[in-house]
Amino acid sequence: MKVAVYGKQFQKDVAPFVLELFQELEKAQMEILVYEPFYDYLSKQINLNLFLNTFNSYEELKNDIDLFVSVGGDGTILDATTLIRDTAIPIIGVNTGRLGFLADIAKDQIPKTIKQLVNKRYSIDQRTLLKLETEEPIFGELNFALNEVTISRKDTTSMITITTYINDQYLNSYWADGLIIATPTGSTGYSLSCGGPIVMPGSSNFIITPIAPHNLNVRPLVISDEYKVKVKVEGRASQFLVALDSRIQTIDAGIELTIKKEAFKINMIETETQDFASTLRNKLLWGLDKRN
Repeated sequence: MKVAVYGKQFQKDVAPFVLELFQELEKAQMEILVYEPFYDYLSKQINLNLFLNTFNSYEELKNDIDLFVSVGGDGTILDATTLIRDTAIPIIGVNTGRLGFLADIAKDQIPKTIKQLVNKRYSIDQRTLLKLETEEPIFGELNFALNEVTISRKDTTSMITITTYINDQYLNSYWADGLIIATPTGSTGYSLSCGGPIVMPGSSNFIITPIAPHNLNVRPLVISDEYKVKVKVEGRASQFLVALDSRIQTIDAGIELTIKKEAFKINMIETETQDFASTLRNKLLWGLDKRN
């Protein structure tokens, strides 16, 4: 089995678990490739005592990679999708961060999880992505998002007006600080913080969530992921911000944005001991009541 490992900087107390991850992968006789910037960082932090090949780009992942391991938090997985793209390589996240809905494998579960992977005791959970289309390619080839597309104000404290259409039919003009169009995967992210609902993966929906809307009767809206959303931003400022997950660009006001379902999906690994329902219970502390 050929595995690619991706990660970022981590706290010192995490180092033993990262070392354990590589030791378990080697013990399982996996061929390991490491993202080169991460490998350079690891070389200064831990003594791997392993000769490892490296990779740098999406093109290098096209050749027979069986598994992609992300070491970090949810943000690390979001960044990893820009390397995985349409390769269909299944990804699993080892959580060395804090909350973590995507990177949900705890540090102390690493040996058990590697055994499950070797024995193929897991399932694949396909996650829908959003695709952003504009007249000019603002984000180049990386015009997709696993969590959300966020439109927000820039260089002003004034609200912006976000005129929104669904399948070319006028929906609303949101007076707000911004607007989030989220996938079910992103429903536990920024959208949740702004009052949006939690949507189970595979629900074939998108969520439209306004950020601090001026009209209090404006609420999040769940739509089919087959729908096409068009937005145009106006306001006192001449520019606004558009973010695809953690990638952000400044765009001139008046430019029309089209958001729809991407043609490919991201394959998330779901182990026997970790599924979305248990992740919700554990992360959101559901059921922690003295009466229970």
